[in-house]
Amino acid sequence: MQNGKVKRKVRLIATYPPRACGIATFTSDLRQALMENDCQSSVIALTGDSDRFDYPSEVVFEIRQSQLSDYRLAAEYINFSGADLVCLQHEFGIFGGNYGKYIIELLLNLQKPVVTTLHTVISQPNDALKDTLLRVADASAHLVVMSKKAESILKEVYGIPNSKISVIPHGVPDVPFVDPNFYKDKFNVEGKLVLLTFGLISRNKGIEFVLKALPKVVERHPEVVYIVLGATHPEVKKREGEEYRLWLKRLVRELELEDYVIFYDRYVDFDELCEFIGACDIYITPYQSKEQIVSGTLSYAVGMGKAVVSTPYFYAEELLADGRGKLVEFGNVKQLSETLIKLIENEATRHRMRKKAYEFGRQMTWQNVGSAYAGLFEKIISEAKRPPRILQTTGKTVLVGDLPEARLGHIIKLTDDTGIFQHATYGVPDRRYGYTTDDAARALVAVLNYFQQYQEPKAIELAEIYLSFIQYAQMPDGKFHNFMNYAREFIDECGSEDTIGRALWGLGTAVSLAPNERMRILAKDIFEKTIEKLELNYPRAMAYAICGLYSFLQKYEGAVLVRRRLVELADKLAEIYRSSRADDWRWFGDEITYANAKMPQAMLLAYKVTDEDLYKEIGLESLDFLLEQTYNKEGYFDFVGNQGWYRRGGQRAIFSQQPIEAGYTVEACLLAYTITKEASYLKMARAAMEWFLGRNRLGVKLYDFITGACSDGLDPHGASMNQGAESAICCLIGQVACLG
Repeated sequence: MQNGKVKRKVRLIATYPPRACGIATFTSDLRQALMENDCQSSVIALTGDSDRFDYPSEVVFEIRQSQLSDYRLAAEYINFSGADLVCLQHEFGIFGGNYGKYIIELLLNLQKPVVTTLHTVISQPNDALKDTLLRVADASAHLVVMSKKAESILKEVYGIPNSKISVIPHGVPDVPFVDPNFYKDKFNVEGKLVLLTFGLISRNKGIEFVLKALPKVVERHPEVVYIVLGATHPEVKKREGEEYRLWLKRLVRELELEDYVIFYDRYVDFDELCEFIGACDIYITPYQSKEQIVSGTLSYAVGMGKAVVSTPYFYAEELLADGRGKLVEFGNVKQLSETLIKLIENEATRHRMRKKAYEFGRQMTWQNVGSAYAGLFEKIISEAKRPPRILQTTGKTVLVGDLPEARLGHIIKLTDDTGIFQHATYGVPDRRYGYTTDDAARALVAVLNYFQQYQEPKAIELAEIYLSFIQYAQMPDGKFHNFMNYAREFIDECGSEDTIGRALWGLGTAVSLAPNERMRILAKDIFEKTIEKLELNYPRAMAYAICGLYSFLQKYEGAVLVRRRLVELADKLAEIYRSSRADDWRWFGDEITYANAKMPQAMLLAYKVTDEDLYKEIGLESLDFLLEQTYNKEGYFDFVGNQGWYRRGGQRAIFSQQPIEAGYTVEACLLAYTITKEASYLKMARAAMEWFLGRNRLGVKLYDFITGACSDGLDPHGASMNQGAESAICCLIGQVACLG
């Protein structure tokens, strides 16, 4: 307590220095500003899984970006830390999971009020991105954005009420308004007119746009020098190395600009950054994305009183209004050259622009920003209800809660450099039975979806092995061998229709989710060869194929032949359903056997592509019928066993129940939920996933929490001692569906 005022304890969740990241810098500055406003602030730092940082003492907990369990532990840590409030810095890319969904797991487990600062607000989001942001908003007591445009997007596009949003500008340093020449000798640019772009370097920065405009400028004004300040973004460097920077340097040579462009390839500290900005006469932000809703670098330039030229992304349009800067069209090199020349030649105009920017920037100083945040925090803490509020949310992530973390260990053990072993006796790979295309295709689906959630490089190594196996299994007519012995010899003449369908499912998933073009192109080639003469007659084969065709269309929506094939198969599957349907039997044929939920799922996916209501009606009706037959009054799934199956009018088999049924039921129910928003499907999805964990007829678990292995079935005596490929793969498919 100071001067009778209680010091509030705030936990900031974000990236943090020494991690090189714009949000890390923002968080460090915000923390300092909060400390100056009587807020005791410590940090929960987001760290890349392979990164190791020597954090300062204010960092009290680390979250490894792709480790879901870390998010749960962080919530527990915060709940018992005595914190009054949590302030989350939200940017989709810094959290694990698809569109950063892992952070929702932390939010749902918190018992403290949350104020979330949104660093990205997309005006035309896809469904998955919109769903993620809405869930973050739902779990937050209040949202902060840094521009009026972001506020209007949240209201108009996302439907978030105005009462839940505050606009607090990006903070800037409070520095004096000085002549640029004061700093130029520090960088050996005395007598030069300095243009500057700074920040972490990546392709969307548009630096080549400035380089292409520069020849016309230096032709008129050879005293000009353009400084590009900043290291390559660490995440970009991991993926691409220095490819972009080296290309920029080649462009400099091609344009004969070596005497006019200086690259400073490093991440500079605050004091040196202020000196660089101080030395510049014109600051340039040539960003190439209209959607950029905030820019710390532009904020600094305006706050320090620089003449600014920028492309018209959302934040620049707002910040540079009323004469505080100049906007040029995206990609218009001629306009950029002309604008720079006019500013260079008209010092009075440039000075007026600088003064307007500097005066506007006084409201953005960190002192004022910190005061605004502290006032908001006090309001939220005072309004927080006790006992802790129950967070309301919608969507799949509600399933994550107490489900086990997905693990690749057993699948890795079953995989060699050829493919994935079909069987494992007592959990040990059984080489006697070799490999199958069926398992390679399913495994390809599982590990690529796993990679989407965890960004684990090992998953891509596995995916390449499975894709290679499928390529080798393909025959000249586009069909596939299925069975290969341990000597790497195919021992069948041709695989079944199910093999073709499963291969298409795996290949379509690879086209949609492959992390690089090489893998995508190979999968696309194999896929297109398969569908050229595609003829399928069995309902499960059709269902698998529809899943693959749907995934392909997620990447290439305009693929007319693929769409046509999907409709053809959906129509055939619908006809099979109609021909066997009765009031007491709403199913595809006269037997409920294996992989049952794939058929309702396929019809629902066909509906998503075509908006054909008949497909939706059949998908939901058949799924509901399947659930009626397999989810009993005792509150658990009792799947049809493979020792006799279930024939219309007959007795259903109880054992052995197969993991494939549970995994596919999870997928189908979650899809039905996304279409209908009926919570009962979420309940069914959870129950299907919990079948693996002991919520079943015998009350025994089939899933190994340590290795990720799964028993091959629920037998009369308990869980099977064998742990083959299909079981582990289908369990993993269910797990990653819960996270998607």
